[in-house]
Amino acid sequence: MTLLAAARSAGRNRTDPAARGANEGASITWLLAAYPLWWALGLGVLAIPFVAAVAAVKLVRRRAIAVPPAFGWWLLFLLAVTLSLANLGVDPPGTVAETWFSSLPGATFRFGFYCCCTLIALWAYNLVVEGKLRRERLVRLLAWLFAVTVAGGLLGTFAGGFEYTSPVEALLPKAVAKDGFVQSLVHPAAAQTMDFLGYETPRPAAPWGYTNTWGNNFAITSVWLVVAAFGVPTRTRWRVGAVALLAVSLVPAVYSMNRGLWLGLAAIAVFAALRLLISGRPGGMLALGGAGCAAVLLVVLTPLGTVVQARMDNGHSDDGRAFSSERATELVVEHSPVIGFGSTRKTLGSGESIAVGPTPECPRCGGRTLGGNGQLWQVLFAHGILGAVTYLGFAFAVLWRFRHDHTAVGIAGSAVVGFSLISMFYYNALVTPLLLTLLSYVLLATGRPSAPEARVPHQGPETENR
Repeated sequence: MTLLAAARSAGRNRTDPAARGANEGASITWLLAAYPLWWALGLGVLAIPFVAAVAAVKLVRRRAIAVPPAFGWWLLFLLAVTLSLANLGVDPPGTVAETWFSSLPGATFRFGFYCCCTLIALWAYNLVVEGKLRRERLVRLLAWLFAVTVAGGLLGTFAGGFEYTSPVEALLPKAVAKDGFVQSLVHPAAAQTMDFLGYETPRPAAPWGYTNTWGNNFAITSVWLVVAAFGVPTRTRWRVGAVALLAVSLVPAVYSMNRGLWLGLAAIAVFAALRLLISGRPGGMLALGGAGCAAVLLVVLTPLGTVVQARMDNGHSDDGRAFSSERATELVVEHSPVIGFGSTRKTLGSGESIAVGPTPECPRCGGRTLGGNGQLWQVLFAHGILGAVTYLGFAFAVLWRFRHDHTAVGIAGSAVVGFSLISMFYYNALVTPLLLTLLSYVLLATGRPSAPEARVPHQGPETENR
């Protein structure tokens, strides 16, 4: 009888769309749920192309693919990225000379991960629309990543020197593994150590590679933790745990000394409060305001306030960022306004003199990366005005399309997209912040079952053959 029951169960799994859907979405679940494992192995973002490959195969096998609202803008942006590759061999004045082939690896990395994030998001959208991946599950996966981010932040705060050679790193040739960029991908480290306060201090980075990426992902995933705890049905103990986690998260958030994160969280809170007020929920707005005031008091009345004051007194990268942004804009407008230069470039010297360069005492002096100090500047410099217009057009189109969605997911998704418009001035989005933002867009887009795009019937090969 047991064998017969197993056979019947297997037969149902082969024919039941829901069972097949659970298997289809397993790769996305494993990518997000097991991200700490990928980081520990030295894969990190390198796990994303594997899932994107699965997504590509699954999408190609479909007879009909549902497309979310405003997706056309994103496709136009990818077209702009493609066209900009024609200018990889162009050397803007005042930059280190490069050939088309020497610029190709960086450009390929960006274009490849743009495509990978797009494929995963489009696949996730179809799975959610067809009921094969529950929205609540995706919300909880993103909330889980907030817990992961906080855990990595605490590790970076209290054990900033923690690092080791990962299995993937050990398999690479030594010449390749020593490269700084490769290290950021395959070498697990708890924090980035900096000395802009006059002494060395660790800034949390695990498991996202860079402190700024950590701050970017902290802001994005914190939104979904709140939704998972208070916006969807859940048990009381999980809500208590979420509140405790948010309180604890203040420690790494402050010790990261990430002003962009602090600004982003404030902007998200104000945006959410206004949406709650507009939707006729002043109680929710007051609760959010009370939580915000409690967080501020907790920082001010504890030693965390000293860290904040020290960070505000030390601008650190302000001058360099201003120089890079101004120079990137000038070169694009004067020499390649439409499609940009295909990738980033390094400047000859700094804002003070072309003779300024890296030294043991100042390894970051000179050689500023044009397009490396924020997603807006990277898109503008690498892909021109065409890239910037389509990238911004996508974000604004999404916000406009879902401006009346005042559900918890609707407000959260819009807040994440709105945050990307603020953080693009100082954060680069590739790789994981972009993926998390696009998955937030998926949650937002699947919140309207009456939308024409959500009613595209699935006519896969299995359906037609039955």
